[in-house]
Amino acid sequence: MSDIPAPSGTAPKLSAASTDVIAPSVLRKAAQRIAPVDFRFEADSRPVSPIVFNGTVRTIEFLLVGLIGYAVFMAYVENIDVGLQIMYLIATAAAAAATTLIFQTFDLYNLSAYTGFARQFMRLAVAWTIVFAGLIAIAFFVKIGAQFSRVWLVSWYLFGAATLFVFRLSVSTVVRRLAHEGRLDRRAVVVGGGPAGEALIKALEASRDTDIRICGVFDDRSDDRVSPVCAGYPKLGNVDELVAFGRQTRIDLLIMSLPLTAENRLLQVLQKLWVLPVDIRLSAYTNKLRFRPRAYSYIGNVPFIDIFDKPIADWDHVAKWLFDKAVASLAILATLPVMALVAIAIKLDSRGPVLFKQKRYGFNNELIEVYKFRSMYVDQADQAAAKLVTKDDPRVTRVGRFIRKTSLDELPQLFNVLTGGLSLVGPRPHAMQAKAANALYDEVVDGYFARHRVKPGITGWAQINGWRGETDTQEKIQRRVEHDLYYIENWSVLLDLYIVLMTPFALLKTENAY
Repeated sequence: MSDIPAPSGTAPKLSAASTDVIAPSVLRKAAQRIAPVDFRFEADSRPVSPIVFNGTVRTIEFLLVGLIGYAVFMAYVENIDVGLQIMYLIATAAAAAATTLIFQTFDLYNLSAYTGFARQFMRLAVAWTIVFAGLIAIAFFVKIGAQFSRVWLVSWYLFGAATLFVFRLSVSTVVRRLAHEGRLDRRAVVVGGGPAGEALIKALEASRDTDIRICGVFDDRSDDRVSPVCAGYPKLGNVDELVAFGRQTRIDLLIMSLPLTAENRLLQVLQKLWVLPVDIRLSAYTNKLRFRPRAYSYIGNVPFIDIFDKPIADWDHVAKWLFDKAVASLAILATLPVMALVAIAIKLDSRGPVLFKQKRYGFNNELIEVYKFRSMYVDQADQAAAKLVTKDDPRVTRVGRFIRKTSLDELPQLFNVLTGGLSLVGPRPHAMQAKAANALYDEVVDGYFARHRVKPGITGWAQINGWRGETDTQEKIQRRVEHDLYYIENWSVLLDLYIVLMTPFALLKTENAY
């Protein structure tokens, strides 16, 4: 496994004799010990994507090299014509780009290189020297070497080396802290124990430089059929309990050790697990049937078949976060006068607070508090939305009818976007007791909670396609969920932008909004 320090909160390896007799419950005692209930809500438990982290380090080093070169140029080189200034700028940009490429070639953009910086320093120094040797060689062969200041080159080389050294030391400190908190690891569970699960875990542990931290094993078989300990890791429960485990704590990866030949069993397990916002991989380690190498993904040296990927991850997550914050901020500034007028109208129309707060299901079934303008009389407000609002509903105020029909009651949710509970675009967050034809939504639609694999939004693909408002039939919620799942599988920034632009036109269709 990786030589990064082990984080707190990982599963202790056990012997068979030390394992508790685990009684069935919502979460068994062993699972509760390994994954405290509030783990996913703690600030120091939020995962940091190694892909994004490496990209950030790469970008900062590109900027550092370029800025140092330009700063030395501005401080020393004087009285040159515009053409030569452009040559200096081109050389600076080229050296900055070459630095990231050479560092990548020297394998300096990985977690092991950051944590083992003392061992990697010589490689960094050699790579940095190669960059300047290449720059000087190019200048010599194109016969422009005399145009560049040697003092500029030497100063840039020395200041750059010192700056990169200090920066890498700070990165090493940050990585070790994140690793200790478990934020650079993928928390994984193995589905399926027995000999296949044990062989898989041992193969993963024998692989170097993996980012996997195994929490434990889940298996539907009873303890008299399969050992409660698999390769030193405890059995935490069955597959049904795995879903509850994934709701309470952070899981990044589900590894299935079931054989490819167990097709029906695989389908049964996947129908339960695909609602979780995690990567799901099928081990190909013990399977005799082999495909071409490109058909597999690898963790260390262990081959896997990709079943599901966590939606909107890595740089996609960063892009969506930036889109949400930027557009929501602009929208708040643009709609502040409208929100002020709505607030005044609500206060004049009926007694009570302007805002209505309601608990709804958010990302991974987390309960979030959503803000709305109050549209009902205070004494008739329905916090759990056990009864849907219908046409001419007597609970709705006069102003409430207007703001619900025009969706102005949703404007305060822009602040939910800024605080992180909602996204600008995504599946709409439903109230806890929301029903379709007197049945809870999850009772009507198989795989309903799969729409919670991403953060809910103020508007969404279902809304601009006409599936907003009352869900008085099962077909309406079924179609809404179908559109939500389509959005999750086909997400892009351009799709979010299209939905935002189309939302005002969709709001003109008010026949289903009461």
